[in-house]
Formats: sequence, structure tokens, C-alpha cells
Amino acid sequence: MNTSIRTSRTHGGGRPVRVALVAVAALALGLGGCASGGGDEAGGGASGAEKVTLVVHDSFPNDEFAAAASAATGYDVEVITAGDGGELTNQLVLTKGAPIADVFFGVDNSFASRLVEHEVVEPYLPAGLPARAEEHAYDSEGSLTAVTLGATCINIDPAWFVEHGIPEPQGYDDLIDPRYEGLTVVLDATSSSTGASFLVGTVAAFGEDGFADYWRALAENGARVEQGWTEAYNGQFTQGGGDGTFPIVVSYSSSPAWTLTEDGTASTTRALLDTCSSQVEYAGVLKGAENPDGARAVVDYLLSREFQDTVADAMYMYPIDAEAYVPAEWQEFAPAPTAPHDLSAAEIGAGREGWLKAWAAATGW
Repeated sequence: MNTSIRTSRTHGGGRPVRVALVAVAALALGLGGCASGGGDEAGGGASGAEKVTLVVHDSFPNDEFAAAASAATGYDVEVITAGDGGELTNQLVLTKGAPIADVFFGVDNSFASRLVEHEVVEPYLPAGLPARAEEHAYDSEGSLTAVTLGATCINIDPAWFVEHGIPEPQGYDDLIDPRYEGLTVVLDATSSSTGASFLVGTVAAFGEDGFADYWRALAENGARVEQGWTEAYNGQFTQGGGDGTFPIVVSYSSSPAWTLTEDGTASTTRALLDTCSSQVEYAGVLKGAENPDGARAVVDYLLSREFQDTVADAMYMYPIDAEAYVPAEWQEFAPAPTAPHDLSAAEIGAGREGWLKAWAAATGW
């Protein structure tokens, strides 16, 4: 028997999320029965089992994951929330030495270096990493483990451009063309992880000597800045479901799968795949964890096919396991970019503060 829970909510850092953690009960309970504790359906944990605490960002299916992971690992898995990805990072750094959990998930590559620099994590290298997890590994020591993959990109409302007789923009340079003056909404790179990821993409695309000039031109061309994804996409974008008037917005490559027509044969939005930057979300064992063995078991479960098959529906991200389930509509309307503008997490960590200062100076935001 499969269980599926679907609701609609919004990522604290910014992406749309359709919560649908699909727990394969027979498999999960079978795994739990072979482990140290049996499944505890009422409490979502393993009765009498040793407790392990996972801290996550605020767009994670806490209860459903706790139940499935407890059954699969034999530990009593508790899930707590610590805000969006940036807030989670700050809490983990501030509680270094007396961690609030045993294991974490949800810090992305914009902030990941802070955890390593501040010695917050205990390296753990799971066996049998998926190839894409190896590709996006923070380092060879296993300081952090890649679990999900997204891509921040410009999204557009094609119908708006048809209606106004303006060609659709195709890439970065179009956004600073006078034809598109006052049509773009971007995100504050200092307050939004989505905005920070898009900023990284421009650094990769234009170089450290050119990205600030690009942002200056973007601001001079009337781009609007919003604090977060919800304000930009739901509030200002013409396809955001409200009264927005901007047909160009920073969002995700997966967003067009969220804006399908009622019959599911088309999407009302399009991602410009030449403007994408990868956003990798990591998990890791916290240094000083009370239950490091349990923490490692949770990291292993996050990489399991059982969990990876739920990632697309549960968090609107691509699973780090390229062989895991992705909805058919994603394959047609929300493919992952093949050549994203990327920098390594270490490079981002080394340059982030300087880029943010240059971004603010160039835009005046």
C-alpha cells in the first residue's frame, strides 16, 4: 500500500513545492523490521529505538519523512525545522560545539562553505554515491553530501510577449536591451538563496570582472528587486496567480511544470535554460552529534532510491540520483539545463562576500 500526501506550499528560499512524500509502506516496514526497532505508525518513529534528530529547512515534508526514515533505518527519526536555507546555515554555525541536531539537510552551495570553514560538520563519505552526487560533491573527504539538485533561471510568460508584439527574450543580454526595459523582476541576493544562486550564475557567465557591469545595466534598464521568491513570482510575475505585471522573473528550471494548462498539454511559462545556475542542497553529519551512527544512517537514507524517488514531488527539485523518478511533465516542460553557469561550492565560498558587496554597489539596491 502506498501513501501519498499532496498540498501546496512555498519554499522559504523560494521555490514552489508540491508536498508528496510517497512512502512505500511495505518496503519501509520491511526494512524497519530488520533493524534495531520496529516501525511505530502512530509516532512516526521506531518504538524503543535510539533517537536521531534531523534539522532541515522549512520546505521539507517533516512528518512523512520521519515515519519513512524511522521504518527504513530502525532509528527513531525526529525532524525539526530551522527556517530557510540561509537561516539554517546561521543556526548550524552559531550552535557549533553544541549542535541542535545530529544531522542536517537543506544548506545549498551558496552557503555550504560556511559549514566547512567553521568546522560544523563531521566528514562522512557514503558508499555507492550516485554519479551526479559525486559530480556535485563539495570535496573528496565527504564533508557534505549532495542530495537534491535544482537550477535557478529566468522564467518568462510567452503569451505576454505575443500579446505585446515583442520577441521573447532568449538569454542574459536581452534583459539589458531597451526593448525589455522595466519588464524583469529579480531577487535580492543578500536575502534570498534563489537570488544568490542567480547571482553566482552571472559571475560564472560574465566573470568576476564583468558581472557587476551586467547588474548595473540590468538595474538601469528598470529591473525590479524583491526580497524573496514568493514576493517576486507570486506577487509580481504575470503568471504568478496574482495581479503581477512583470513577464520576466528569476525562478527555477522546474517552474514551468507548475504552470501547466488544465489539460496538461502545455505550460504557460518557459525557463530560459541559457540563464541557469545549479543549486545543490547538501546533507551532513554535525560535529559533536549525540548519535553520529544514526546521523550517517539518515544520510544514507536521503540517498536511497526510496527517498530519491520522492524528491521531485516532495520538494520540486531534481533528485541527485539521475535514475530516480521524475514526473513525465518535467521531462517535457521542465528539463534540467545541460550547460548551467556553475562555480564550485568552494569558489562560491571564497568569492561570495565580495560579490555581494559589488552587486549592491552596482545596483544601488
